[in-house]
Amino acid sequence: MNAELIFIYDSHCPWSYAATPLVEAIAQAYPDIKLNLWHCGHYQGDQTLAQALVKNVEADSNKRFASKYVEPMPFEPDSTMAANLTAWANNKANHQALELLKLIQKSHFEDALPMSSKDELMAICQQLKMSPPAKVFKDDAFSKDAEFIMQDIFDLQEVIGTQSIPALLLAFDDNLVLLNHNLYLKKPSAIVEAVKLELNA
Repeated sequence: MNAELIFIYDSHCPWSYAATPLVEAIAQAYPDIKLNLWHCGHYQGDQTLAQALVKNVEADSNKRFASKYVEPMPFEPDSTMAANLTAWANNKANHQALELLKLIQKSHFEDALPMSSKDELMAICQQLKMSPPAKVFKDDAFSKDAEFIMQDIFDLQEVIGTQSIPALLLAFDDNLVLLNHNLYLKKPSAIVEAVKLELNA
């Protein structure tokens, strides 16, 4: 059976940060599953994040946010360059895409780095021994790779009937299942059983 996991997210979205351990749990349980990590580019410097949202994420998940990330709120994060980098990784270095996302999130939510500059993102690339092309380090426009992914996201959102992020979908055979990630934010490992039930249905 050829199965794929699609994770629609934004690297600078606190809810996406809380849902990423679910992706990791599924990837560990099903190493042959294809991961499609699709950055939606939601935060472009014009969306405000406030402390109330972070408190809601902490209440509904196992994630805790560093005080140095929370205290400056409200602020307007910009994930444009991260969207370009992760789109390249999803297409050209898929085996490292999840680790890249986790490190970007750690730097942003735990170390309180903006993760919107070439220097910040290149530091992670060097850590992973990745060599992305210069085109991914644009902060004023999305790359072609990122735009293609966003079109795929738009098309898929038309099918599932929601634009909410994050979204976690399981595709296998002719089936497309929207997994209710909210049920597993406090116990990410539990989603593995849900995936097993879907695949064996």
